[in-house]
Amino acid sequence: MTKNANTELPTVTGAVHQPGDSGYEAEISGFQTGYTHRPALVITAAHAEDVRAAVEYAARQGLPVAVQATGHGLSVAADGGVLINTRRMTDIRIDAATRTARVGAGVQAGQLIEAAAAHGLAPLNGSSNSVGVVGYTLGGGTGLMAREFGYAADHVRAIEMVTADGRARRLEPGDELFGAVLGTGGNFGIVTALELELVPVTTVYGGQLQFDGPLVPQALEAWRLWTTHLPEQLTSNIGWMTMPNIPQFPERLRGRFLATVNITYTGSQAEGERLVAPLRAVGELFADTLKLMPYTDSHVIYNDPPHPHPYTSTNALLDELPADVTDAFLEATGPESALPVVAGVRHMGGALGRPGPAGIAVDHRGAEYVARAIALPGPDAATVTDGLERIRKTVAPWTIGQNLNFLYGGGDQADEAQTRGFYTGATYDRLAALKSKYDAQNLFRFNRNILPR
Repeated sequence: MTKNANTELPTVTGAVHQPGDSGYEAEISGFQTGYTHRPALVITAAHAEDVRAAVEYAARQGLPVAVQATGHGLSVAADGGVLINTRRMTDIRIDAATRTARVGAGVQAGQLIEAAAAHGLAPLNGSSNSVGVVGYTLGGGTGLMAREFGYAADHVRAIEMVTADGRARRLEPGDELFGAVLGTGGNFGIVTALELELVPVTTVYGGQLQFDGPLVPQALEAWRLWTTHLPEQLTSNIGWMTMPNIPQFPERLRGRFLATVNITYTGSQAEGERLVAPLRAVGELFADTLKLMPYTDSHVIYNDPPHPHPYTSTNALLDELPADVTDAFLEATGPESALPVVAGVRHMGGALGRPGPAGIAVDHRGAEYVARAIALPGPDAATVTDGLERIRKTVAPWTIGQNLNFLYGGGDQADEAQTRGFYTGATYDRLAALKSKYDAQNLFRFNRNILPR
C-alpha cells in the first residue's frame, strides 16, 4: 500500500511506518534489546518484490538501508534511513530428493528444523531455534554439527537477493558475487531467500555436563585435553558464568559459578557414552542431561535464553589451545573478573578446517578453537568496551582472527580494522573491490562494514 505523506513513499504490499506511527515500535523491535534501529522509515516486506521496491526507493532517495528479521545479530543500529523488516517472509520448501530447502528471509531455525525433520533431514543450524536462518548463514554459520559438516555457508546452493541498484538477482556458485555474500553479513544487499543443503540426521546424542565452581578449573583442563583426540562427529563447547542471584533463576542456581560442557554427537548413544567418560570422571556433576534425542529437540543442548535481552561480546579464533591460554582466559573471565561475562571456548577444526567452496568469504579456517565473552551493555559503555578489550588481549598471542557469527552488538567498535579481522588481506581486497562494483554508495552499511574502494 502507499502511505500518504509529504514525501514520496514506496508502493509495497506490506505496511510502511514512520516514527510516531502506530506499529513503528513493534516493527523495529528485535531479540537484541541492547541496540535498536531508529530508521526514518520502516517497510514490512511481504515478499521479495516488496524488498526490491524498498531498496529501489532508498537508492533513489540516497538513503542507507538496514534489514531485520529476528534481530539477533544486530550490531550497527540505523539512525535514520530505511529499515526493511523481512520477518513475514517465512516460506519453506523442502526437496527431499535433492536434500535441499528453500527458505525465505524471515524463517527461523526452529521452523526449518521441524520442516526438514518431516523428511528425515536436518539443517546446519546454530544453538538457538529463534535465530534467523538467513542472517546466521550470511555470517558463516558455525552450528551444532559444525565439526562434521563445516560452515553452513559452504552448503548454500543458491542465493536470491536484491542489490543496491534495486535489481533482484539469483546467484549460484561461480557467480562473482555468490561467495562474497556468504560470510559478510549483509554487505552486498538484502537476501530474500536461500537454497540450502540438508543433512540426513534425525537423532543426536547430546546435552550438557555441568560442574560446580570448585571443579571448574579441572573440568576446563579435562575438556581441553579431551578435544585433542575426538572424532569429527562430535562438536562441543565449554562455557562458564556466575549465575545471577535473582528470583527469576531456580534457587539452587542463584549465585553459583558453573561450567557447562555442551555436546552434539551424531553417532550412537553407546559410543557417545564411551567418548564422554573422561569428562564424567572429573568429579561429581552438578547436572548431566546427555541423552539420545530427536534432532527437533537439539535446542536443549545449549538452552539459550528464549526471551529478548541486551548483549555485546568479543571473540577470538585461536590456532591452538595450550594450558596457558585456558588458565589466563578463565582468570580474566571468572568470578574475580572486573567485568561480569558469560565466557567459553568452542571446539573448531574438523570440517571447519578444510577449504570451502571457491570464493566463500569465510576465512581463518586454521582455527582450532574460538574463545568468546558476552557481557551486558549498560549506561557505562566504556567500562564494558574496555573490559572486553582486556579479555581479548588475554588471548591475543594465539589469535588469528575473529568469527562474525559470534560478534554481537558493539556497533561503536565496528570500524574497518575490526572488519578486516574476519578475513585475510587478499579476501578483504577482493570484497572491497566487489563492494565498489555493486554498492559504491555503501547503501548497506549497518553491519561490520566493508568499505568501497
